[in-house]
Amino acid sequence: MGAIENQEAWEEYRAREMHEVTPLLEELGIVLDEAQVHIGGERYLMSGHVLHLSGGRERRGSSHKLVLTGHKDDERVVVKTSADPAGADEIRHERAARDLLHKLDFASRAFYSPREILFVERNPRVLSVTEYIEQDKHFIERPLEEQFFLALRALEAQEGAHATTHAHAASIQDVFGMTGAAEYLRAFESFRQRITVHDRDNHELADAFEKAGAFLREHRTIIERYCGFLTHHDFFPHNLRVRGRELYLLDYSAVYFGNKYESWARFLNYMLQFSPALEKSLTAYVRDNRGPQEYLCLRLMRVYKIGFLLQFYAGNLPKTSGNLHALVRMRIAFWTKALMAMTNDAVIPQEDVDRFIREQEVLRSHEERARQREVSSSS
Repeated sequence: MGAIENQEAWEEYRAREMHEVTPLLEELGIVLDEAQVHIGGERYLMSGHVLHLSGGRERRGSSHKLVLTGHKDDERVVVKTSADPAGADEIRHERAARDLLHKLDFASRAFYSPREILFVERNPRVLSVTEYIEQDKHFIERPLEEQFFLALRALEAQEGAHATTHAHAASIQDVFGMTGAAEYLRAFESFRQRITVHDRDNHELADAFEKAGAFLREHRTIIERYCGFLTHHDFFPHNLRVRGRELYLLDYSAVYFGNKYESWARFLNYMLQFSPALEKSLTAYVRDNRGPQEYLCLRLMRVYKIGFLLQFYAGNLPKTSGNLHALVRMRIAFWTKALMAMTNDAVIPQEDVDRFIREQEVLRSHEERARQREVSSSS
């Protein structure tokens, strides 16, 4: 199947898939929830986009995959399924990554995982069923001090998985791959090329990318110095849950070995909007406790991850219209400012952040607001 290019095509695909997969789920004893918010809103925009690197290879998102919730034998479960080759491979890869990570002697204690209940292959369909991890509070609802120590614990757990030997590298190469400075720089250049195609008249964005690219190239040795660590390209609270005192990682398709500050960068860029005090606290922790080189590396990876976001949003321009198109334009403008600020080690005024959050919420669809509430909910 080709990439899903618009909302109408996604809705047609979603309806067809639900019709085909529901009898199989019933056969397996799975009853779906009436509301399925994970397959609504802006979900279709992931199709065809570069998600992250894996050993220098780009992994692209497939929107030909459904993430569903339901119950099996009175237990709440999460179902991931696809009959598309790319979507099916993504589900298989996530399972292989999760299983291998827990077997590696130098990485096995990084995270807990949801328990696998079923893994079914009915050619061409792949279907994965895992337990739904309940939590009493969403991350953002917790007190700032608790947010800080939970985040630090999760980020340092990844840093503890460091492929320091040839044997380590050999054991992870086929599943995870290893990404270094050269691959990060090539990826950033590909981001620049994509925004040139999709937003060619945005001179402010082009100028910000040129300066950011020069900043990354100037410090490529710093990027390389802190590579070889377990990292997660999409590390933010929606992919992390807390049950009791244990941290559970929900998405293993985004795990690989690269720069140890990539997870930090994704997390802090998210917190710039949703927990500014935490973003400031964790940034200050690195700056004050880890020395100037590691703080520089954090800035470099935040620049890289903002570049990723900008090429993603630019790629959404031809797929959107109306309020969603206006929202994508607003996101590009905000993150362009963030890219310039991070390159210059400056701070975005909080009033600009607050205005962006307010205006973004106004432009979001009702379906997307429901999806955001569900992925952020405590149950």
